[in-house]
Amino acid sequence: MKLENNINKNITEIRECKQCGRSLDKDYNDDLCPACKEMNLFAEVKEYIRLNDVKEMDVARHFDIPISKVRKWIKQGRIEYKMPDGKTVSGVKCRVCGKKIEFGIICPECLRRQKLKVIAKQEQSQPEEMRFLGERQAVKDS
Repeated sequence: MKLENNINKNITEIRECKQCGRSLDKDYNDDLCPACKEMNLFAEVKEYIRLNDVKEMDVARHFDIPISKVRKWIKQGRIEYKMPDGKTVSGVKCRVCGKKIEFGIICPECLRRQKLKVIAKQEQSQPEEMRFLGERQAVKDS
């Protein structure tokens, strides 16, 4: 009987996020998990920026969040600002070459170059092979 009471007590203490169903710690005092809260906040921020002519400081003040969080979203390319003339402003520069970019942390040219370096490195690390009718045999120096 005591074992059943302990099991029932533990089952009732298990809480889940109302949005995604993740398990929540018993000491956690909210109905949404941190990931869902962050996702909902981001959606609100994005909608606020879309409807209003604001700068990053305005967003931080309105939602009472650190400006670093807003800048992080800008650097990740998740949000951007539009000027009255329709041009986007992100204030982000490529971490490799320093060129102004509209989203992300690396410009497309540097990203392409980095991918090529990775591919070249992989090619160098693979031993030379000869292929015979679907079989692979390493080439041996005689």
